[in-house]
Amino acid sequence: GFINVPAPETGVAPLYDVVGIGNALVDVISHADDGFIHRHDLAKGSMTLVDTDRALYLYRALGTAVEMSGGSAANTMTGVASFGGSAAYIGKVSDDELGRVFGHDMRAVGVRFQPGAPVEDTPTGRCIIVVTPDAERTMNTYLGVSSLLCPPDIDLATVAAGKVLYMEGYLFDRPHAKAAFRLAAATAHEHHRQVSLTLSDSFCVDRHRDDFRSLVTDEVDILFGNKDELMS
Repeated sequence: GFINVPAPETGVAPLYDVVGIGNALVDVISHADDGFIHRHDLAKGSMTLVDTDRALYLYRALGTAVEMSGGSAANTMTGVASFGGSAAYIGKVSDDELGRVFGHDMRAVGVRFQPGAPVEDTPTGRCIIVVTPDAERTMNTYLGVSSLLCPPDIDLATVAAGKVLYMEGYLFDRPHAKAAFRLAAATAHEHHRQVSLTLSDSFCVDRHRDDFRSLVTDEVDILFGNKDELMS
């Protein structure tokens, strides 16, 4: 298998090396000059979380842009597939243009995509990236429907079919997402699979330290984190 972690014998061979769960975002990338940065009051070189109105305003203002699926765990599943592994991904998008872009991109690289149910009037999440001539990138991220992932969005058959479950810490901010993580992890262990978690960001851990520690203690077999995240 692709992952160098032995899985207990269950009599049922996994269909996937890894099943990922995370924020399903579309990267919207455009080139612009510093004038665009100043006109739209962007913080050059930073990543800023924005609301729906701001995201739609910037999306329209960009004009021509390249759109491709993104998000931490989604990129990891794409990496698994690119190295010859088999992967599936669970994330929440809406039935809109960017939601269709996300699904197409994931399937095109060989990742099975299991979308969560849309939420009325909440658009697909996106990261609007402006690249200036000095090669600096300025990001404005709208999490949109991706952050509303909840237990009914977890395709239990897909989770059960993965040798390793990979969960993205960025998604951990909402109670429903925490419940979804617990459900997915319990399902994976019920089928004798491995459960992994990436801490994603030390600020995520700072906000939810007790819940992260509990999840790691109860359910996590493989933990990913850098020094700051692990120290937190």
